[in-house]
Amino acid sequence: MRKTLAVLTLSTQIIFAQNISQKLDEATKSLMNSSAAISSNLSFYVSDENGNFVYEYQGNKGLSTASTQKIFTAGAALEVLGKNYTYKTVSAYSGSISGGNLKGDLIISSTGDPTLGSWRYDAYKPDNFKQKLIESIKKAGISKISGDLVIDDSYFDHQTIPGGWPWDDLGNYYGAGVWGVNWRENQFDINIRGNEIKSFSYPLEGVSWLNDVKVGGNSDQSLIFTAPYSNVALINGTLPAKTLTVSGATPNPPLQLGVEVKQWLKDSGIDFSGKVITNSQLEIEGKKTIQIPGNKVILTYESPTLDKIIYWFLRKSINLYGETLIKTLGKEKKGNSDFKSGVAYLKEFWKSKGINTNMINFADGSGLSPQNYVSAKAEVQALLYAKKQPWFESFYDGFPVQGNGLKMKSGTMRDTKSFAGFHTSKDGKKYVFSIIINNYQGSGSTELQKILNVLK
Repeated sequence: MRKTLAVLTLSTQIIFAQNISQKLDEATKSLMNSSAAISSNLSFYVSDENGNFVYEYQGNKGLSTASTQKIFTAGAALEVLGKNYTYKTVSAYSGSISGGNLKGDLIISSTGDPTLGSWRYDAYKPDNFKQKLIESIKKAGISKISGDLVIDDSYFDHQTIPGGWPWDDLGNYYGAGVWGVNWRENQFDINIRGNEIKSFSYPLEGVSWLNDVKVGGNSDQSLIFTAPYSNVALINGTLPAKTLTVSGATPNPPLQLGVEVKQWLKDSGIDFSGKVITNSQLEIEGKKTIQIPGNKVILTYESPTLDKIIYWFLRKSINLYGETLIKTLGKEKKGNSDFKSGVAYLKEFWKSKGINTNMINFADGSGLSPQNYVSAKAEVQALLYAKKQPWFESFYDGFPVQGNGLKMKSGTMRDTKSFAGFHTSKDGKKYVFSIIINNYQGSGSTELQKILNVLK
């Protein structure tokens, strides 16, 4: 009887799997035969929670991923750095203090904290850092600073943007680069009505604007162009004749922080008449950089823990976080913070977990580069690996619940759409899936959602 029951159970499972596979195949072929997908490439892979194959359509084919690339960066960071890892921003001084007068420089240095001054974390907003910094200066007995305010942005190398990012993306908030000192997620906002700039969330230090915006349409079709270290910014495209907020990438975040700290000093009654300088600017001018004295630290300010950073990284798809993690992994594991070292380590990490390197050709840590080529099967393998790890809860928590009820990370880029994640069907079956499509000419993600709805 037990043997008969086992055979019946197995037969039922096989029939069920065949039914799901057939339905997925029908939905997939329907999409690929549509006029919108006639020249598209699709990579689709589904397994159950134990890694047993359910369905694939060119599952090994490497395609441009968009933001589902982030699952690889998040998983590697959680395992290598640990969910309690924090970034640190240190304030110190050079010279000596006499009668309240600092005869030297005030220096602020960071290990690249991407959350410094972020608005996303209740206890880590800009005012929180301001309060702690001013308190530490006063506690050190400093009421006057005779030297300069130095922002030491030398922790990472000078390349702030990964190679391969489109120029159209660089000046927009989602194309913000990575510095040794980041501030307010390296983002600023413009309040603009039609083509008239009304105000900024904060004034960009030393930046002049070229405004080529035309009034038209019903939605934001504008682009902002800012280059790292540049003092000229451009906004063009079209905007409707109403007040909107558009967001851009700060061209020099370390300098921006320094300018704001200078104002904080003034507002707090601390006498300061020196210059705001950054180490990168000193290098540009051919001058010697200024290092932070280890024995004169007045404040060590720690970021939120990595699990909280990963939550927002996945939930809101913050590219800045991904590229910071890539630089951090490169520095920690390769001794080099350049993007190539971090990306090389990311590939080595996932190769060591059993993923075929032909299916993971990484170009960055966030997926913004169209030069990322990853297969759906590789994404499923990464998700299955993550599911078995002690850090999985921190990883899984960041995945949004999409409109169709599936817990999944999405990615959208010009002519690229992707989904990767987890789902428990109504009958309790648990699936892990990835679907990536390139050169899709349809509008929105409705057709891809229809395919995934088969799993429900």
